[in-house]
Amino acid sequence: MSHSVELAGIGMTFGTTRAVSDVTFKVREGEFFSILGPSGCGKTTILRMIAGFIEPTEGRVLIGGRDMKGLGPNQRPTAMIFQSLALFPLMTVWENIAFGLEARGVGKAERRAKAEELLRLIALEGYGNRMPGELSGGQRQRVAIARALAVEPGVLLLDEPLSALDLKLRQHMRAELRALQKRTGVTFIYITHDQSEALAMSDRVAVMSAGLLQQVATPRELYDNPATPFVARFVGETNALAGRITEVAGGQARIETALGALTGRAGQGAAAGQAGTIYIRPEALMPGGATNSLTAKVERVDFEGAFALVHGAFADGAALAASVPSTRLGDAPAPGAEARFGFQPEHAVVLGDG
Repeated sequence: MSHSVELAGIGMTFGTTRAVSDVTFKVREGEFFSILGPSGCGKTTILRMIAGFIEPTEGRVLIGGRDMKGLGPNQRPTAMIFQSLALFPLMTVWENIAFGLEARGVGKAERRAKAEELLRLIALEGYGNRMPGELSGGQRQRVAIARALAVEPGVLLLDEPLSALDLKLRQHMRAELRALQKRTGVTFIYITHDQSEALAMSDRVAVMSAGLLQQVATPRELYDNPATPFVARFVGETNALAGRITEVAGGQARIETALGALTGRAGQGAAAGQAGTIYIRPEALMPGGATNSLTAKVERVDFEGAFALVHGAFADGAALAASVPSTRLGDAPAPGAEARFGFQPEHAVVLGDG
């Protein structure tokens, strides 16, 4: 049975270092929930508080509506997968999977049957008698997941489990993890610094920075409607042009920049007279004119198959990044050229800098 997880105003201080401050959010039952942020932002500290390895300095952790205060890791309905996987090299695959059951006093026949059931679930049927060293990185990853699932946790905690894998295997394992979570219905809380992982797999994502919660939203909402400047810059590529907001009306904001007046959707903190920044995704900037028009000097054009990335600089020195579909490569400006790029107001967001 899956459980919800609720963090209510949790904070964590190590000596004089404030690692996490006043974080509140709720993970729903059966949800694939990711905590995303750069190294040192507090995401692993949060995971360790949920698991019970450390107690929060303040606030409460509730799992399935029950306060976990004073309960250690072995008393919580959670299981954790570490970055290192920590499989036992001298145990067979099935023994690794059944290790938690053995610690609980389950008989060998029942342990073996459960291990075989989980091997079928992770598409490794027939691998039970192999040793971990005989498996590929992706197969070892699946065995670690099966071992965690063997004790039937209500919540599975995953601390950057794919970071040691190469790019193609990471991409493959994303799909496998997502499919496995949907098949089991277990609540997954996944820690990562890789935005593409979080966006590809998650039902919702919490973005952290310097111990503070920036935003909790669906991947699409994070990308299209970032709530803070940090989220706008951290999640996906963006063009950021600073200025002063001159007008907010009808859900749109007009901002005066060094490159002229530009209009985008009015985001959080956008108010007339305040400093702000307009954020424009590379795919929203197209060669040629539009409602908003900008001029930039092109430095290089990187062909990446389905699209080309145009890199350069605007007149005020701000970096340009524009994505041109392969079907429109004829429209891509040549390196060294001065070129105009346009975007529609609905494809950009203006946020207050405060």
